[in-house]
Amino acid sequence: MAAHVSLAGPDLPADGYAIEGYACLFEVPDLGRDLVERGAFAASLARQGAGGVRMLYQHDPAEPIGVWTDLIEDGRGLYARGRLSPFVARAREVAALIRDGALDGLSIGFKAVSARTDPRTRLRRIARIDLWEVSIVTFPMQPDARVRRPAPSPAALLTAAAARLRATAGA
Repeated sequence: MAAHVSLAGPDLPADGYAIEGYACLFEVPDLGRDLVERGAFAASLARQGAGGVRMLYQHDPAEPIGVWTDLIEDGRGLYARGRLSPFVARAREVAALIRDGALDGLSIGFKAVSARTDPRTRLRRIARIDLWEVSIVTFPMQPDARVRRPAPSPAALLTAAAARLRATAGA
């Protein structure tokens, strides 16, 4: 899974660097033994929408780096779409790290509103979540919660091919 990005150059587009991916997968235990059930985000998203959920870097409230434009529960999990702000230095750094494949984790910051721990498996099953933020992180608690990597655009493929030809020709 990876991010949709402009591969045109090192600068962020004026409207920001678009990213998307699964921030949480349903019925998949995370590394902290939490398991989020289907529908857990419904009430929180209905109340606040994507605009009420912050996009942070590494769960740091002092590091907002963009905005979430869509947060959607589907059959697989919580799908997030947003954009990194071109006017925030850390967001530009994060965009470069995503583009280079060095950073691609997504992680949720939340309060469990309704949860129970299964005495047999010791998994905490979370039925209802108050979602506060979705962060771009180095190590997500759910290893498969990742920013999606897009297929290169035709323009990017042509630019890369032209660069290889120039390098081969010694130009």
